[in-house]
Amino acid sequence: MVKKVLLPGLVAGVVLLIVGMGWSFLLNAIFPGLAAEYQNTALFRPWEDPLMSVFFAYPFVLGLALAWVWDKVKGLVSGGIVSRATSFGLGYWVVASIPGMVITYSSFPVSLLMVITWSISGLVQAIVAGLIFAKLNA
Repeated sequence: MVKKVLLPGLVAGVVLLIVGMGWSFLLNAIFPGLAAEYQNTALFRPWEDPLMSVFFAYPFVLGLALAWVWDKVKGLVSGGIVSRATSFGLGYWVVASIPGMVITYSSFPVSLLMVITWSISGLVQAIVAGLIFAKLNA
């Protein structure tokens, strides 16, 4: 359990945190309106709110959950490391991210750009996690 799920999940959590922060920085630089949208306190808590610290737990929760799923399905994904990671990431993305983004766009007053960037981010993070799992828990 530790070698197959816990360690790969925690490694994925660290990497996903770094990738997510870099991705956000890049997107906010490219699309300044996106950064302004995040400042809308009618939708998002301000960074000063103590509950926002939980935001940084998300990549670790996701990493551990995906590591557990990977351990259950890794035998179903064939090919090399990149192929397996991409198949895993796409599978997760189609099942979890796409429906979640559809309901987000339909029920929250967020821009289509925000939903698209969240969707792409989810795909990138799932593939990155898949790369880690394919390497650490083949």
